[in-house]
Amino acid sequence: MKRRKLGKSSLEVSAVGLGCMGMSIAYGQPGDKQEMIALIRKAVEHGVTFFDTAEIYGPYTNEELVGEALAPFRGKVVIATKFGIKMDASGQQLQDSRPEQIKLSVEGSLKRLRVDAIDLYYQHRVDTNVPIEDVAGTVKDLILEGKVKHFGLSEAGVKTIRRAHAVQPVTAIQSEYSLWWRRPEEELLPTLEELGIGLIPFSPLGKGFLTGKIDDKTTFDKTDFRNIVPRFTPEARKANQTVVDLLRKVAERKKATAAQIALAWLLAKKPWIVPIPGTKKLDRLEENIGAVNVELTTDDLCEIESAASKITIQGERYPEALEKRTGI
Repeated sequence: MKRRKLGKSSLEVSAVGLGCMGMSIAYGQPGDKQEMIALIRKAVEHGVTFFDTAEIYGPYTNEELVGEALAPFRGKVVIATKFGIKMDASGQQLQDSRPEQIKLSVEGSLKRLRVDAIDLYYQHRVDTNVPIEDVAGTVKDLILEGKVKHFGLSEAGVKTIRRAHAVQPVTAIQSEYSLWWRRPEEELLPTLEELGIGLIPFSPLGKGFLTGKIDDKTTFDKTDFRNIVPRFTPEARKANQTVVDLLRKVAERKKATAAQIALAWLLAKKPWIVPIPGTKKLDRLEENIGAVNVELTTDDLCEIESAASKITIQGERYPEALEKRTGI
């Protein structure tokens, strides 16, 4: 497995990581715990050293899963987790990045992950009630205490990133980024390049759509959150097949799959980009890892850019209430 450094930091990880959220929530029924542990360990065998989770996934059960699965590989893998979202009594998710809450969160995550220090600790979403300087300062204190190694932000806007970075250097930004969500190219990527910060694209396969395995007739489990995503209405899925057709065309020539081309396109963008596709299936894991060996030439990339520029993706990426939580 090829490796990459996240920006100017000392943090080096596998070129493709593993997003673990879907093993516990969001994409239908949770995976069988022992099967998911086996899958995570198989990822390590294949050279994956970067694993992504969060305290709210489950909540808490995903961190416990990742902690148990990776316990035999301490010091050999990098675990990223997140703070800043909690559940109220009704099950509603609330943002809470008060310093006292962060300090509570880190203790819980350390215990569930079975580690002495968290490799990469993200603020899950920007909390408009807490100055980002206070958040960055709290994480800086945790780094000085040896409980955290690197600071990250998820779905933050460039102004917030700059303010945070001035207090505590930011190692990585997590953001949705793929061929069907390219807004990060407008401001985020140039800012990260300037500041020397890595980018971790989540949903690099468009929540599964860019694999080519989903069409307008696909039905999702009733617990699958894609049922409420505007971009996944049957009409939008039918309209958006054009981007999958583009990936398939390139994939056929490169003797790869649509998913591998989607990931290879991200990897070709910048050397400090590390996508974290998620899966509950071994064959998908192996397919995703195989993307690191797909070399897209300048001509390939120009072809993709030219064709993609003529495609208008239908449907918003989130319901309005969720989209309001992102980017400042």
